[in-house]
Amino acid sequence: MREIIEKLKLNKDVSDNELASLIDDNYDTELLFQAARSVREEIYGKKIYIRGLIEVSNYCKNDCFYCGIRKSNLTVNRFRLTKEEILSCCKTGYSLGFRTFVMQGGEDMHFTDDIICDILREVKSDYPDCAVTLSLGEKSYESYKAYFDAGADRYLLRHETANNSHYQKLHPSAMSLENRKECLYNLREIGYQVGSGFMVGSPYQTTENIIEDIRFLQDFNPHMVGIGPYMTHSQTPFANHPNGSVDKTLKLLAIIRLMFPKVLLPATTALGTALQEGREKGILAGANVIMPNLSPKDTRKLYEIYENKLYTGDEAAEALHNLKNSMKKIGYEIVVDRGDHNSKTPMK
Repeated sequence: MREIIEKLKLNKDVSDNELASLIDDNYDTELLFQAARSVREEIYGKKIYIRGLIEVSNYCKNDCFYCGIRKSNLTVNRFRLTKEEILSCCKTGYSLGFRTFVMQGGEDMHFTDDIICDILREVKSDYPDCAVTLSLGEKSYESYKAYFDAGADRYLLRHETANNSHYQKLHPSAMSLENRKECLYNLREIGYQVGSGFMVGSPYQTTENIIEDIRFLQDFNPHMVGIGPYMTHSQTPFANHPNGSVDKTLKLLAIIRLMFPKVLLPATTALGTALQEGREKGILAGANVIMPNLSPKDTRKLYEIYENKLYTGDEAAEALHNLKNSMKKIGYEIVVDRGDHNSKTPMK
């Protein structure tokens, strides 16, 4: 296994069979994690980048079978933030040192292109030194272009699975992997820094599916890769499906770091939900981004794509203070840079 890890570190690639061994076999994973840390630290040092997450709406027109805010879930207490609330979140985040804001939400038809562009222009006017990331689902080329022209810098859109048959098992027939991929390529063509990714341990997922996901990422070459363990929700068709494996997620974080040395790689909230020190373990496996929540306290629990989401109840300032301490304990430093992809000294 040491030879495979060294080969992956040197060549940024191994065979499908070797990938399967790294994902599935029992071995001393610390060898893998050490290799991932060394690669990340050559580029980013001990810096951990923070993004201020603002959950803007839990309304969604889609009915993805794994998601707690799917439109068929009638038990959801729905919310959407006003422009003023979003700007207030940014103001709080900026004062705490955040230089990237991530506006995330379901595909809420209330948020028209005009509304989104108006919010973007105001955020960029108020905070010109900040990056704005959107994660609002599948849109047309024209919509993505309008957001980009209004000031959006980055867009996060997980492909979820690169296998068409698997995709159809997770989504209603109105959705397609072909359209999801087209959205990703449109975003890149427009000029966004683009993030993609997948769930680890989603229903019907095989190791072969995961390898297909990795091969898709190699072809697409995203700026950011978001992966986390699949987390179940009782109000979905997959209510009885077990959560994804934390150990496998950590292995995959390290594998992705070795294959994509410069990628921005979050230790996700799902990882922190699945395991008490999950985000710290994610950083030790090669991740270099954390997304603390800047959303209003009374809506954070309502954005429930899975149940029992990590939630301390702390104000943003207290949560950031605790996060800084937890990173310091494992030898890392939270920085306020924008943390752009592909640079030894990321832009401020």
